[in-house]
Amino acid sequence: MVEGRLSVEAYARACLDRVAAREPVVQAWSYIDPKRVIAQARALDDAGPSGPLHGLPVGVKDVLLTRDMPTQYNSPIYEGYAPAVDAACVQTLRAAGALIFGKTQTVEFASTGRPAPTRNPRNLAHTPGGSSSGSAAAVADRHIPLALGTQTGGSMIRPASFCGVWAIKPTWNIVSTEGAKRFSTTLDTIGWFGRSAQDLRLLYDVMDPEPATVADAFELCGARIAVCRTPVWASADPATRDALSAAEQRLGAAGAMVELLELPAPFDRLNALQDVVMRGEGRSAFLSDYRTDAARLHPSIRDHVENAQGYSRAMLCEAYDIAAQCRVAFDAMAGAFDAVVTPSTIGTAPEGLAQTGALTFNAMWTLLHTPCVNVPGFTGEGGMPVGLTVTGPRFADRKVMAAAAALGAEFIR
Repeated sequence: MVEGRLSVEAYARACLDRVAAREPVVQAWSYIDPKRVIAQARALDDAGPSGPLHGLPVGVKDVLLTRDMPTQYNSPIYEGYAPAVDAACVQTLRAAGALIFGKTQTVEFASTGRPAPTRNPRNLAHTPGGSSSGSAAAVADRHIPLALGTQTGGSMIRPASFCGVWAIKPTWNIVSTEGAKRFSTTLDTIGWFGRSAQDLRLLYDVMDPEPATVADAFELCGARIAVCRTPVWASADPATRDALSAAEQRLGAAGAMVELLELPAPFDRLNALQDVVMRGEGRSAFLSDYRTDAARLHPSIRDHVENAQGYSRAMLCEAYDIAAQCRVAFDAMAGAFDAVVTPSTIGTAPEGLAQTGALTFNAMWTLLHTPCVNVPGFTGEGGMPVGLTVTGPRFADRKVMAAAAALGAEFIR
């Protein structure tokens, strides 16, 4: 579209046709207005190329403010809520020329409340994962090429694995969370889903205020790759175990030096500590809604505010301190490798929509603030997707993306 070979309107109409054909069964969208999409597309065509994302349709998870569309958080309290401003990340996309296509379904408040109605496009009887349910499904089902999501525990990497798409959870705080519904200040991270590693990089270059300092090229032959099963490896299903084993074999055959990375004892506690931080900070995040209209809050949201788990402030301080120590330690360990490969999920997407899957293999990385890219390419029972995560030290996002692209070429066959 930047080169003028395809109009923004033509591309937008093709996306809308796909939505019209598939949305009745996938239910990825909480709000979409075809007339508004076409009007926006025409305006972009009339103005001409105005940025690196000119005319690119992007979905926005419905926990991010949008000035021209409702932001409802999948909550009855905010039904029809129409903010007058954009979230910072949405404003950044508009400034780069993106076409903000619509709002995607989310678990209530991107937390543990009411699930999204979205179905996994790979098998409609299965969950797409959550809480970024609609964004993952919309990209996987080819409604749009890119969609924003958020992650506090495993809300991007897990649905990306379940739906068989690429996704990046950047280093914590690279992308401003201004205008996002708050859950946990220490954990909330804005990322996005795409159909390729190149798509992820396209948005990253717009979102990161620091210019690129490393090349996109990543030479797999001779690279030192760590395989990190993590302290929760015993929870992995056969699909994930088989995927990681196959990855080791393919990387070795491609000439990489594959080594096992064993994490020291303090890392054994990180999943539990992530829960302490998430729920501890969730108490204040949802307090205003609780004070205003507790009766209409999902019971699990009320539990956050009422501290149903009984986490003390002393426990929260301990979680902060151990996490900080482990971040420094992991940066040093991961920095000795060219990439770290680890599971994305326990296995394939569970059947049914009531549960969006466990964050078992995601919680630690979110607490560590490391960049994570889900790389699709493997399948489990029934042909359902299962991905693997490429990670590395904090702020090594571009290197992690380059490594993920090279690994993806070996994984996706």
